[in-house]
Amino acid sequence: MITLNGWENFYIIVGSSAGALIGLQFVVITLIERESRPAAEVGAAFATPSVVHFGAVLLLSAIVSVPWNGITVAAVLWGLVGLCGFVYAVVVARRMRAQTAYRPVFEDWLFHALLPLAAYAMLALSAFVAGSHIAEASLGVGASALLLLFIGIHNAWDAATYHIFVGKRE
Repeated sequence: MITLNGWENFYIIVGSSAGALIGLQFVVITLIERESRPAAEVGAAFATPSVVHFGAVLLLSAIVSVPWNGITVAAVLWGLVGLCGFVYAVVVARRMRAQTAYRPVFEDWLFHALLPLAAYAMLALSAFVAGSHIAEASLGVGASALLLLFIGIHNAWDAATYHIFVGKRE
């Protein structure tokens, strides 16, 4: 599709990175599970969202890579991913507040709740304006995908280092 020309390399890099990081996240979760047996509520609040964000990036990369005849179907799918992701980010924030095994600090709220909310809201907004402002919508979708990728990387690294440095002391 002409309107998304030039984005192929971006989504090849971002999508393949997300796919590889999903596998790495499963390895990290498995190793952490063997070491410390964290509460299920902690995993639902802090580990699972990283896999969901990586999956959203992979899905967005696939959506953009399809040779659509127009922007409408792609925009609808972007909007659905954005809305579902926004709702999921709200659920994660509630899980963070409800779990009792760990007291989240500002950085946790930023990377597990606020930034994902912003990324998914930007994605939904990009879908909404895609019909009339495709260049800006494309930038918004790309920025959302990249932000979700970096959020997932940060959160996976944060979980691994927490269990290595803090979990071992306890």
